[in-house]
Amino acid sequence: MEPVTDIFEGVRVVELAQWVFVPVAGALLADWGADVIRVEHPDGDPYRALATQGIGTDSGGVNLSVALANRGKRSLAIDIKAEAGRDVLFQLLESADVFLTSLRPAALQRLGLDADQLRARFPRLVYARGHGFGVRGPDADQAGYDASAFFARGGVADALTPPDRDYPITQRGAMGDRNGAMAIAFGVAGALLKQQRKGEGSVVDVSLLATAMWTLSSDLLSVLQGRDIPRPGERTNSPNPLTGTYRAADGRFIQLMMLQGDRHWPELCRALGREDLVDDPRFADIAARRANSAECIAALDGEFGKRSFTQCKEVLRSVDVPWAPVQRMEELPDDPQVIANSYIGEVEAAGGAPAYRLPAVPVQFDETPPALRRAPELGEHTEAVLLEMGYDWERIAALQAQGVIP
Repeated sequence: MEPVTDIFEGVRVVELAQWVFVPVAGALLADWGADVIRVEHPDGDPYRALATQGIGTDSGGVNLSVALANRGKRSLAIDIKAEAGRDVLFQLLESADVFLTSLRPAALQRLGLDADQLRARFPRLVYARGHGFGVRGPDADQAGYDASAFFARGGVADALTPPDRDYPITQRGAMGDRNGAMAIAFGVAGALLKQQRKGEGSVVDVSLLATAMWTLSSDLLSVLQGRDIPRPGERTNSPNPLTGTYRAADGRFIQLMMLQGDRHWPELCRALGREDLVDDPRFADIAARRANSAECIAALDGEFGKRSFTQCKEVLRSVDVPWAPVQRMEELPDDPQVIANSYIGEVEAAGGAPAYRLPAVPVQFDETPPALRRAPELGEHTEAVLLEMGYDWERIAALQAQGVIP
């Protein structure tokens, strides 16, 4: 099937945002056909200069961090602090369906771009903003990045850090940003539906703090009920030995996830060649396995521990039970499920440079991934967008002379 790219066809998104969180939301909308015009200062988004994990400016080639966050967009470089630059932005918003921003409330207010002012001027506009801590409260104007607002303040670091560790674990790159971006895209889609049905816009808000709380809903539910949060304890004290991790003989791991233990226990035992365990009174049902958790885990440790990782996978594939190998990131691109479902897409680079690969948006329509397009260079489409807006070359030259555009 041909890639689906027309879900948001005809929708124009004006994006005034930096770094990862909100720009990724724009990239997701662009994947599905929206015309996303990314407004950048002529000096560029600071994210363009970030060196990280060998995939940013330190990559020696395509800046993949920027490519992932900005694929499929057009770039308009203007200085919106200048009155002439803001005039360009306001004129652009006349044709926009969505305004997407990560600027803090005080900055938006100063620029005349806060929700009240823009919606008064453009009543049909969907105004979507991503922020660290919400738009109300004492910290509404505080800068929020995913490591601070999502991982630290949102409780994720505490939840994932083993109790015997001196310092919280370090977050992997942009975990909160990319999860929050999905929520923004979902909110924008809903607001566009309302816009179509009722002819009016909405304000869409997503914070990294709220994203963390949603991610940790199970723990938060315990807190809301006045209960202690379950903490990782001794592995041998698991209430369900069939939902644990087991080590193979070569040091690799497999994850069992048999929530319906009584249903799967006999089948698992027979696959492991231990039919004697099926009717063992210590493991006869979920209550018995809970009471004899250490012994049950020891028995399974013995079986998985005498098989290689490959052999463990072969055993588990022979039966219909929930499980998965604990994979290394290096193995994911070759995972047959990743390949079969096109979870990684290829992007044609500019200027004849070699193509590169990016993770695809997790959502698919009609069982088909979107076609991925490269991210724009800084200001690559400035003149083209201005010409579309009715500017002639004389006015464009005047903006360049004033330093409003590069």
